[in-house]
Amino acid sequence: MKIELDLGNPNFTLLHRAGLAGLWMSLRQLGRETQVENRPGGLDWQCDRRRVILSWNGNDLEVMNWLLQESFQLKDGVICLRGLDSKTMDIQNQMILHQGILGTFLQHNKTHTKLGNEQKSFQLDEEHPPLVVQYKSLSGYVYQEFAKNLCDREGNLSKEPLKVPGWLNPGAVVRHTAFSGQTSFEEPPEFALVLLFACVGCCYYILRSQLRDKRAQYALVIPEVRDLETYAKYRQQSKLRLQGYQDFYACGLGDAGLRFLTAETTINITETYGVSSCQVVTLGTVSWSAQQKTRTDLYLVKADDEICQVYQACQSYFRDRIVKGKNDISFIARSFAREIITENLVKSQPWYLGLSDYVNSNESFQKLTYEREGLYKMVQKLKPETKRLFVQACHEAIRSIYGQINQKAKDKKEEPNFDRETVKIRTGLSRCRNAESFREFMADFWSRAGRIPTLQAHWEDFIDLMTGQTNWKETRDLALLALASYKKVEKNVEDEKQEDIPEYDPPDILDL
Repeated sequence: MKIELDLGNPNFTLLHRAGLAGLWMSLRQLGRETQVENRPGGLDWQCDRRRVILSWNGNDLEVMNWLLQESFQLKDGVICLRGLDSKTMDIQNQMILHQGILGTFLQHNKTHTKLGNEQKSFQLDEEHPPLVVQYKSLSGYVYQEFAKNLCDREGNLSKEPLKVPGWLNPGAVVRHTAFSGQTSFEEPPEFALVLLFACVGCCYYILRSQLRDKRAQYALVIPEVRDLETYAKYRQQSKLRLQGYQDFYACGLGDAGLRFLTAETTINITETYGVSSCQVVTLGTVSWSAQQKTRTDLYLVKADDEICQVYQACQSYFRDRIVKGKNDISFIARSFAREIITENLVKSQPWYLGLSDYVNSNESFQKLTYEREGLYKMVQKLKPETKRLFVQACHEAIRSIYGQINQKAKDKKEEPNFDRETVKIRTGLSRCRNAESFREFMADFWSRAGRIPTLQAHWEDFIDLMTGQTNWKETRDLALLALASYKKVEKNVEDEKQEDIPEYDPPDILDL
């Protein structure tokens, strides 16, 4: 018997190609650890950059059963994949793999046999209590026994297409049971074999999204594999193998995809490893099927120099935090700002776009302002320069208005209430429903501030932002970004007298 599988097969999806890479890695590892004479049917293979060729003599069922049993194993109740040599991984990385597969491919209880619930503690740093991870301990899972589904009653590889179960290709399942004959997903047995190894080629993240709530709990990252050998090097590199459990978390779908693609520099990914993009599938609960995780979203994430530079800056400014929780254990606090930014990056949009839609309440605005320091640093890198100057002008206006409030409170010997003005500005922006109402708000906002040096120097540059040539909603997002990223000045600056600040009458064009 001979099976030839080519990466360029026009019927292969990204998941098939990832599966072929997983099969390639599994066969390479088996080649190091087993001899041909010890394999059933003299099973042998040839692997190059684009193809995998399997050949054997004898009973197909026996050969397939051996291949799957050797490739998909368990160690102390934890899933071990031969293709990743996961038995030699750090325990935190093993747990990432175990939890990831159970949260995506094998999320339905019928796909695995549970022994019980276990837990492990990981010390992430010296300053905080350990992170406690609860997981299912298994005695078996469907990959190990799937050989019989690939073969007919005589033990020969089936010549008929197989109905592919949902766990083998998440999302490609029967949508309407009344029309299962017309909507079920079928594959030739050799294609189904490839899909079995997709769990080896993919990566996994648990989502702690503040935008999607429970709708998205897991992210399955499917790489775009162009070269089997170079992708295997990428997937098996030490940096990925040494990841800690903290690296298993992502704040959103875009964050998961970009985190995977920027494990190394952009040049290494695209040129050395041949991985320039990936598909990210989110799995979460939906109202009509709360008992299991369903595909809720799918993005194609591409990595180019500009996107990776912004994302790497984002990672630097908005780091995950280890927080002490109840019962003297820790949890990972995700970045709200990074989720918003990465959602835009994967759509090739300005990183601040839609901020007014994402941050539409005092609670969400408060979450965002916890990260004002990082937002301020991101603003300094904002392009084009006109938009950065617009935010700077808003910062100057806010500083002037706060200064006036501080002076009035000082005269009355009261504490200044800056929060009230902040809420007033935010709600005023949220009430802008069209370009005209937004221009009215900005004219009033700037006129209340008085003299604004950046506005005086660059008002002609802001005409396009204020008169509708640029989407007014994007300009509103910039104004809200300015409010969220405003750095409170030191007390001695706030205490400066404001009586000498002249009233500033903005140019007529801003009053439109």
